[in-house]
Amino acid sequence: MTNTPRPTTAPEKKPVSPRSDRFFNLPVTILILASFMLGMSEFVVVGILPDIAQGLNVSEVTVGNLVALFAFVYAPVTPLGSAISARFPRFATYLTLMGVFLAGNLLCALAPNYAVLLVARIMIALVSGTLVAIAMTYAPDVTTDKYRTKFIAWVFSGFSIASVVGVPFGTWVANTFSWRITFLIITAATAALIVLMFLVLPRNSHPVTIGFLRQFRLFFDHRIWGGVLTVVCGAASSYVFYTYLTPIMRDEIGVPEQYVSIGLVLYGVACLWSNLYGGKLAERGRGVEPLVHTRPVFCLHTILLASLALAPVVPVYGAILLVALGMMMYLFNSSSQVLYMDVAAQSHPGSMNLAASLNSMSFNIGIAIGSAVGGLVNDHLGLTWLGPFGAVFAALAVVITTLLRRYVPADAARND
Repeated sequence: MTNTPRPTTAPEKKPVSPRSDRFFNLPVTILILASFMLGMSEFVVVGILPDIAQGLNVSEVTVGNLVALFAFVYAPVTPLGSAISARFPRFATYLTLMGVFLAGNLLCALAPNYAVLLVARIMIALVSGTLVAIAMTYAPDVTTDKYRTKFIAWVFSGFSIASVVGVPFGTWVANTFSWRITFLIITAATAALIVLMFLVLPRNSHPVTIGFLRQFRLFFDHRIWGGVLTVVCGAASSYVFYTYLTPIMRDEIGVPEQYVSIGLVLYGVACLWSNLYGGKLAERGRGVEPLVHTRPVFCLHTILLASLALAPVVPVYGAILLVALGMMMYLFNSSSQVLYMDVAAQSHPGSMNLAASLNSMSFNIGIAIGSAVGGLVNDHLGLTWLGPFGAVFAALAVVITTLLRRYVPADAARND
C-alpha cells in the first residue's frame, strides 16, 4: 500500500500592519501626529520665549539661544542616531526614543532653572531627527506604494501644522495660564500617542547587518550629495528672510502691529500647502527625477526672492509676495526624500535609516546658514537686502538640480 502524501498548504501570512487602500488609517495618522508633536515642541519656544524668560528670571536673549542650540545639536546628531538605530529593532527603538522625547518635555515643564531647561532641550534635540527618520521607514508597512510620496509629504506637514496651529495654541496657553502648562500638554499628548503606537504600529523589523561606518558609504554617492546640497541651498534661501519675517512685515511692508500675528498664520497656511503640494511633485518619477523636476521652482523662487527688495516701494506686492514665497518654501522636501530613499534602496540597502535622516539634517544645516547670513545682511545692509541674498542660494539650487539631470535615465530625460 502506497502512502500518498497529504497536500499541505502554507499558512496565510497575515499583513504586518493594518494597511488598506485608505490613506488615513490609524498608524499613518499616529505617525503624522507624532511629527506634529515634534514640531510643536521644537517651535513653541519662539512663541513663549518672553514667558520663559520671565518665569526663570533670565534675559530673552538667553532663552533665544535655546533655538540656535536646538538646531546645532539636531543637525549632526540626526544621521548618527539614525545609523545607530538601524542596528536595533525598529519598533522598540522608536518607542524608546519617544520615551526620551516625553521625558525631555516633562523636564521642560518642571525645570526649576535655565540650566535644567537647557538639558531638557538638548534631550529633545538628540532624538527628534532620528524619530522623523524612523517614521519615514514605516511607509511601506503602513500604506500602499501609491501613497508613498503622500505619506512623506504628510509626515513633513506635521511640522507645518504645528507652526500654524500648535504654536499659536501653545502661546495662548502660556499667556493665559503658564508656559509650563504648554509643555505639560505636549507631554500628555505624547504619552497618549505612545500608548497608541504600542497598540497599532507594526512590529516587523529588519536591523542592518553591515557595520556602523559602512552605512556612511552612502555619502560616496554623488546623487546623495546633489540632494543634500539642494536642500541646504533651498532651506538657506528661505531662512535668510524667514528669520526676520516679523520685522519685514512690520517695517518693510507696513503691516500694523496688531495684524502681524494674522500675517504669520497666513504664511504658515501657505507653508502647509507647500508641503502637501510638494508631495504631488514628488510623484513625478523615481530616484533623482522628482528633484530634477523642481528646477523651474527654484528658478521662480530666485526671481521672487530678488524682487522682495521692492516690498517697501509697493507694499501690496510685498504682502502678496510673502504668501507666494511661503507656498514655495517646502516644495522640494518630498522630492529630496524620495531621492535619498530610492538611491539607498537601489544601491545602499543597509543605509535606509541613514538615508531617511538626510532631509532633516540638510534642512537644519540650511536653516543655520540662512539665519547666519540673514543676520549679517540685516546688520550691515538692512532688511531690504535679505531677499536678494536669499536669491543667491536659490540660484545655486538651480545649478545643482541641473547637474543632477545627468543621473536621470535617458528615457525619462527625453520625456522631461
